[in-house]
Amino acid sequence: MWSRKRIDIGWLDILYGILHVCFPLKPARLDELVEEIWSNPEHIFACLSVRSGFDLLLTMLGLPEGSEVLVSAITIPDMVRIIEHHGLVPVPVDIDPRQMAPTMEAWQRAVTPGARVILATHLFGGQIPMEPILDLAGRHGLLVIEDCAQAFSGKGYSGHSRSDASMFSFGSIKNNTALGGAVLRIRDLELLARMRAAQTAYPQQNRRLYGKRLFKYAVLKALSSRIISAFFVRICKVIGIDYDRWVNRAARGFPGESFFAQIRQKPCAPLLAVLKRRLLRFDSHRLERHVIKGRNLARLLGKNVICPGAANAPHTYWVFPVLVNEPEQMIGHLARVGFDATQGQSLCVVPPPANRPEQKAKMAEKILANIVFLPFYPELTENEAKRMANAVLKIAGEKWSSSIPGNASSSNDSLGVSAGTKRFKVH
Repeated sequence: MWSRKRIDIGWLDILYGILHVCFPLKPARLDELVEEIWSNPEHIFACLSVRSGFDLLLTMLGLPEGSEVLVSAITIPDMVRIIEHHGLVPVPVDIDPRQMAPTMEAWQRAVTPGARVILATHLFGGQIPMEPILDLAGRHGLLVIEDCAQAFSGKGYSGHSRSDASMFSFGSIKNNTALGGAVLRIRDLELLARMRAAQTAYPQQNRRLYGKRLFKYAVLKALSSRIISAFFVRICKVIGIDYDRWVNRAARGFPGESFFAQIRQKPCAPLLAVLKRRLLRFDSHRLERHVIKGRNLARLLGKNVICPGAANAPHTYWVFPVLVNEPEQMIGHLARVGFDATQGQSLCVVPPPANRPEQKAKMAEKILANIVFLPFYPELTENEAKRMANAVLKIAGEKWSSSIPGNASSSNDSLGVSAGTKRFKVH
């Protein structure tokens, strides 16, 4: 069984973290050492997570209550939770599936006198064009925050120089993970100074809890191997455990209650040490191989299956989603032939404010209802990728229309399904 996601961290990195938990270093300057690895380090801020950095950023901005934050309609629920916690109003902007981002027309229509911020999300490893968004924000006096949590590519991109903030995650399922930690690029140095000062007052993350996290993900990493993964899936079925739900719960970054208490902490020294090691040892060649395999898989699927966001360039293929009519049927078929696909449970469609029903993200809802994430990482061989593509094409049946509308917000029904039962074969 090819597991849905392999933890992108080496055994030596995990051991390195455990040693730092057992023999702790003083955290002094470790955050600075992480920041110095990036270009323009004077603008860089290391913190516990993107959630932590985003929460602190909104705290320091102190926007008027009721201000609107225009949000890419698909995001993680915690980002919406943080916006609302600060008395702000998240306004979804619907998605064009070709780039998994709003069109410029959709961004423009969403702007009102109450808008203060654009939160643009780079989804699934693709990098969306920021220049038009920044130009629009400049005309309307809006702040621009880039959520780059899914788009880390080493030194290839560290956020647009004109963006007010760019946020990169090194959480458990991200590329080059440190099993926690985030780096933010903040354009306004005075704002950055206030964020740094505020973080110093936070309590320190418990290093033992980070140690437990290292052990947990060591187990998950072991379970992701093909033989063990297949055995574990069978065991879950025998004892009545929902494997899909178990995996998604196990990968949650901040489980349980006291969410804001959990995110409002300084990263512990072992986490910063692992993050520094991971950044210094980033394997760009491995990423290049992964990107080539992603392009090849998209080519194998061709026009018969839509791969949302595949039009973006550059693209890291952090995950590989496809759109199908019957996701559960597809997932079951792939499982029978040895591929652990999933619909995922970490994303949500942002609901519109009560006074702005026209912002209902119909296309985003359709995408999430029909999306399947294929198991995809550098260890997946070329032959196995072809076999998986064959399996996807065989069961796709009624395929999504290859005619994707240029304006997803105004043409939600035109991304329909066309009839047909052809079986497609990859050679």
